[in-house]
Formats: sequence, C-alpha cells, structure tokens
Amino acid sequence: MRRVCLTLPTHRACTGTIAAIAEEAADGAAEFGAEIHLLILDSSPAPVLAEHRQAVAALPASPGVTVHHLDEDEQRAFLREVATRSAGASADRLLELMLPSRVSYGACTNRAFLIAQALRCTSVHRRDSDSRYQYADGRPVFPLHQELTYLGQRADDVRQSATRSKLPPGSGDRRVAVAGGSFVGEMSVDVAEIRDLDPDTYGELVGLSLPEDCPEIWRNHLIDASFRGAGNGAFDRDHATLAPISPMRVDMCNIGFDHELYRRVPLPPAPDTIGTDYFLLHLTHDARLPGLQHNRHIVNFHTEERRTDAGFLAYQLRFAKFLLAKAYLNTVYARTAAAGDALLDTEGHITASTVAGFVRDSVSLDRTDVARRLDAVDRAYRRLGGRYTTVADALAGRRSRLLDEARDDMADFAHLMDHWEALTGASAEAGLAVTR
Repeated sequence: MRRVCLTLPTHRACTGTIAAIAEEAADGAAEFGAEIHLLILDSSPAPVLAEHRQAVAALPASPGVTVHHLDEDEQRAFLREVATRSAGASADRLLELMLPSRVSYGACTNRAFLIAQALRCTSVHRRDSDSRYQYADGRPVFPLHQELTYLGQRADDVRQSATRSKLPPGSGDRRVAVAGGSFVGEMSVDVAEIRDLDPDTYGELVGLSLPEDCPEIWRNHLIDASFRGAGNGAFDRDHATLAPISPMRVDMCNIGFDHELYRRVPLPPAPDTIGTDYFLLHLTHDARLPGLQHNRHIVNFHTEERRTDAGFLAYQLRFAKFLLAKAYLNTVYARTAAAGDALLDTEGHITASTVAGFVRDSVSLDRTDVARRLDAVDRAYRRLGGRYTTVADALAGRRSRLLDEARDDMADFAHLMDHWEALTGASAEAGLAVTR
C-alpha cells in the first residue's frame, strides 16, 4: 500500500487547521486507498501545545490515517538517534541544524522529510497553520488529490490526464518530482503594508530578491507577482499543468515532494529567514524535472500574532535576512540554471554532491554586495518611517551579526548537504513508533 506523509509544522495555535488537515488526510486515504501518516510537528508554547493535544485526541478515527503529534522533545529524541547513527561525533551540530532554537522554515520541513523516511513514505505534503481550504459545491477542495494523482509518476504516463503539458523535450521519462498550488486571498500582511505606503520602496525591496542581471521588463513583472499568490479567484474545476514548476507560481503551504527528491537534497536550515525553503523548487525547475502545477489553492489568512508589534518586527527581520540570503542563493541558482540537465544522474535524479559544491562555493562570495543590500534595506525602512524606523534601528544594531549569519547559514547548509543522504538512510533504519 502506498504510504504518504501529510505534515503540519506549527509553532502557534491552530486547532481549526488540525481538524481541517485531518479531514484532508481521511479524504486522501479513502479516495486513493493510501496509508496517510498525518504528522504534526509542534513547537508551540506549553498552553498551546496542550490545546493541540486535546484537538488531536478529539479527531475521529479514520481508516487508513495514522496521526503523529510530536512536540520538540519527541522530535529531538528521534533526531538525536538518527544523527548519532549517521554522523557520530558530528551529531550535535547536525541536531542544531535540524532543530534550531529559532524559527526555521527549512528545518521544520527537513524534519518532516526525515520522519517520512522513517515511516517509509514515498512523498511529503506540507500545509501551514495559517491556511484554510477553498470550498466548491459545499465540499473542501483538497490539494492532496492532485498531489497523489501525479507525484512519482512517469511524466509521459500522466501527460494525457493533465489540462496541458509544457514538458521540455526529452523529459517525458522522468518522474514528477513536485506538485503544488498557490494561495488565494490576502497577500502577506507585512509586505502589503509596505506596498500600500510606498509602491516605489516596495519595488526596491522586493527587487533585491531578484538576480541583478534580470531584464528590466521581467523585473517589474516579477516584483508585481511576488507575494501575491493566485489572486482572489475561486476554484471552479481542476486545471493542471505538467511542466517544470516556477517557484513564483506555488507556495510552500500547498506543496508535495516525491521521496526521490527530498531523500537526496534538504532545504537550507537558515533560522529567522523567510523564503529559503523554496530551494528545492528552484532546483527541480533548473534541472527540468517534471512538476504538476494545479489550481487547488489554499485560502491564506493571518493570525492575530502577525498583526502585533512583536509579530511585525519578527517578520520584518526575517524578510531582511531573506534579502541578504538571496545574495548567496542567487549565485547558486545561476549555476543550477546553467547546469540544467547536468544536475541529474543517469536515472534522472538530482546529484546532491554537485549542488553541495555550488552551495559551498557561494560561501566565499565577496560580502560587499551583502553589505550593500543591508544598507539599501536600512534606507528603505527609514524612508517608510513610523514603526519601520524601529526595524531599521534593530537591523543597524545587529549589522555585523547579520552579515556573518548570512554567510554562515550557507556554510551550515553545505555541511547539512554533505551528511543528508546518511541522515535519510539512518532515518529509514531507525523507523518511528506509531502513535495513533
């Protein structure tokens, strides 16, 4: 029986999302005859964790669905065993990269990848705590349907079932490595305010995420499309495009990965940095691996925490770190784009050592560009004024540390990549006890 992992990483209250994702798991098990492992990776504070435990206990039993609700202590115990099996003396450093003390969008998904390996799953499907499902004809529209239909299948075998195909020549024998949709509804509340306050400053900041050699005509289009998702359209019927997926067209709250991808290459574990968890999307696109882009978009909403002063400051610092990280990541993406098919081995799988070499080489990047980016962010926030001045002051007070972290995060990523296949192998050997 096909085993898949539907995962919800969270560090905040989301009992409604837990109930909704359990319904998606039950629907997927019933429709596809699959064994669905619903994995909730919970880093919430104790009172919220207790609420989540009650919500999980209240879930109705569903045939084919097994629920795993792991707090950080339980995750740490599993990761320590796996790291010790695979790396011995380096276990402590790997454990810190897998479960850092600060928020890491890449690390939480990497933990899901390792646990999925332990559960012998063939795919990982990620949702987020601040998302809901669309409804059509009174029923929720679950992305898992499209993900399970296409993931891991030979592209030519499912070409006819897609609405359209834009596969590059010669890629039809390759397996579908990723399936994803976007979101509808509100764009990111944090950057939406910047756009509303000063569109030119918004364009300047978002433009820092793009490659410097991006043609002007494309630059303006990409800036306009960033953080916007799929707009406000409602689901009417399925539209599925079989093609290498652009990272701009899908969202990490609505994504599924085949195990042949994530068991070879992890995500950057950079803490307090948005956007770095899109690394595998860039990689599969550049390697011309088949993907499935669908329109079962998640409904985006924002928790009240994001609207508080503390939540605002935390996100803006993560956004600024993302703009610094892109100095390094864009050099890697330029090389993966140039390599194209050469990123793959003879069986059509990513060659992890090649990618690790690109990441390691980026660490030696001249920090002049990174410092220039930080200066540009500082000026932009001071121009916006108000509470953005507080952000600029916080960035200025951490300037040296931020520059060091942007470089060190890439070195940590290269180190994790060097050990990743040993970690995924050790996870498969360790297994995971069934919790429900």
